[in-house]
Amino acid sequence: MILPDRRARTAALTLILVLTLLPSPGAARAAGGERWATDLSRVDADDVNVRSARAGLRLADSRTAPVRAPRGAVAEGLFHATPHTLARPATRVRASLDARAPAGTTAEAQVRGWRSGGWTEWREATGAALFDRPVTRVQARVLLTTSRPGTTAEVRAVRLTADTVAVAAATPGLTYRVYATRIGLVGGVTANGHTIEARDHFVALPSRRSLAPAYTGDYTLRVCTTTGSRCEYAPVWDVGPWNTRDDYWNLSGVRENWKDLPQGRPQAQAAYQSGYNGGRDQFGRVVLNPAGVDLADGTFWDGLQLTTNAWVDVAYLWTGSGPRGVVGDGPLNLRAGAGTGYAVRGLAARYANVPIECYVAGQTVAGPYGTTNRWNRLAPGQYVSHAYVSAVYGGGVPLC
Repeated sequence: MILPDRRARTAALTLILVLTLLPSPGAARAAGGERWATDLSRVDADDVNVRSARAGLRLADSRTAPVRAPRGAVAEGLFHATPHTLARPATRVRASLDARAPAGTTAEAQVRGWRSGGWTEWREATGAALFDRPVTRVQARVLLTTSRPGTTAEVRAVRLTADTVAVAAATPGLTYRVYATRIGLVGGVTANGHTIEARDHFVALPSRRSLAPAYTGDYTLRVCTTTGSRCEYAPVWDVGPWNTRDDYWNLSGVRENWKDLPQGRPQAQAAYQSGYNGGRDQFGRVVLNPAGVDLADGTFWDGLQLTTNAWVDVAYLWTGSGPRGVVGDGPLNLRAGAGTGYAVRGLAARYANVPIECYVAGQTVAGPYGTTNRWNRLAPGQYVSHAYVSAVYGGGVPLC
C-alpha cells in the first residue's frame, strides 16, 4: 500500500470537507425562498432626496446636508419601494444590491415586514434580516449617503429573497425611562423629509431602524411624564439625539451598536453618566446630556407640559401586540373618561398608531370619521373618541 504524502492527504481531506458542506441540489431549491426585485423608478412623496436616472437610483442633491445631520455627513437620501405581498409568510429576508459606490459614498438595503400588529423595525438586509414572527408583506428601502459633495452612489437593482428560519421570540411592549430633550429647529427638515413646524408633534430616536416614512405613524412612541399625569402618543420622524445607530430598546443580539450596554440604556446616557466610550458619541463628540429621545416642541410643551429637559417613561409601541388605531386628525386630546367633560391627560398626535385595549359607550361626538358614542381606551385613564380614528388594524377590539 502506498501512503499519500502530506499535501495529497490534506487535499483529499479538503475535498471531502467541501463535498460534505455542499447542499444537495434539492436542498438548495428548497432553501431558495421567494425572490423578487424592487422597482427603483417610482420616486414619490415618501422618498427623501433621491431621483431615478438612467444609471440608477442616486441622490437628488449631494451638496445639501439635512439640518440634523451628524458631523461628517454631507447628504443622505431614502427610497421606499412598494410593499411586496409574499406568497407565504417568512421570517428572513436577504437583499442583493447591484450598485456603484465611489469612495465616500454608501448604499444600503433595508427591509421591514408586516404582521398583524403592524410593521416591524427596519433591518439591514445585505446579510439577512430576521423577524421574530412570520411576516406577510415586505417593504424594502435604500439608504444613500455621501461625505463628498457632488459624488453619489448609484443603485441599479435591488433583489430580495424571503424564506423561513427558526428565530427566538422578542420581548413585547418594551418601556424604559430615558432622558428627553427638546428639538426646536422650526423650518428644518427631519430625516424622513418632514419640514418642522411651530409646536410640531413628533419624536426622534437615535436609530433609523424605527424611522417612520413621512406622515405615517408606523413607529409610534408613548411618552409620559414620570408621574404619569401627562402622556403623548407621537410618531418617530427624526433620528437623534447624539447617535444614529443606537437602537437601545433592543436585545443585545439585535442591537446594532454598543451591544455590551444593558438593554434600555442609551449610549449617550452611559457616556454622560459613566464615561462610556470615553464620554463620546459614535461621531467622537463629547456627550453633554444623557438624552435617549428628542421631542418636538408641541410634544414637549403641549403634550407633556414640560418646561425643561426631563426624564420620561417611553413605550416603544411597535414592540407590543394587539389592535392599533390610526389617529386621523390631531393632536387629539386624551381624556380621563369617555366624554369631553373629563380632564385632559395628554395628546395623541395626528398619524400616531395607538394601542386600543377596549372600547366603551360614552358621549356622542361628531368628527372627521363619523358621529359615534364609541370611546377607545388606550391605557387606564386614557380615552379618545373613535370619531377621530381613521382605521383600526391588528385584530378586533373588545368591549371594556
